[in-house]
Amino acid sequence: MIKASQRQHLVSEIDKEFRLQKHVSEAFLAVDREIFVPQEFKHLAYKLDALPLAASQWISSPLTVAKMTQHLELKGVDSVLEVGCGSGYQAAILSKLTRRVFTIERIDELMKEAKKRFSQHEMHNIFPRFDDGQRGWKQYAPYERILLSATAKKVPEVLFEQLAEGGILVAPIEEKENYHIITRYYKKKGRITSETIEHCLFVPILDGTQK
Repeated sequence: MIKASQRQHLVSEIDKEFRLQKHVSEAFLAVDREIFVPQEFKHLAYKLDALPLAASQWISSPLTVAKMTQHLELKGVDSVLEVGCGSGYQAAILSKLTRRVFTIERIDELMKEAKKRFSQHEMHNIFPRFDDGQRGWKQYAPYERILLSATAKKVPEVLFEQLAEGGILVAPIEEKENYHIITRYYKKKGRITSETIEHCLFVPILDGTQK
């Protein structure tokens, strides 16, 4: 009951800052953020704070996760590709809203920890992969939605190629140093159009993998 009330409080705090749609708030109520947070920060798991992870990475603020999730427009969506699994929290939220979540992480330590969490908590519709996410995951393409969980100067063309017709890609784009914009891209009749949504701050996307 304590965890349920903590999740409810978290949703209420997010909702004060960003009006949540019902299906998105239900996803947040269904996932314990505490599972994805390092032991020493578990007392902060239900605050609106980004928290440190291994390998100089961060678990995003729940407010940021909520915004990125809602901006994907997930109602009725079957498959999502996430570039940048990190702790796995964003993928876990997505797994409550779509049938299949494909998530890629370039840092081996983070990938192993995320896989363990997905397995222990029976999140069987999440498919993790250790790789450079900028290459996408051709085997299961096309994806109705693609989410970049790290900032890019521009979206790699291969990700647009793996986006389904009528699909949406959401990414934080670096306009200038320390100034990132959540940007939503649409693919219609093979053409890509975009709209800027709001300012944000993410860790940068990096090339290659890290063992």
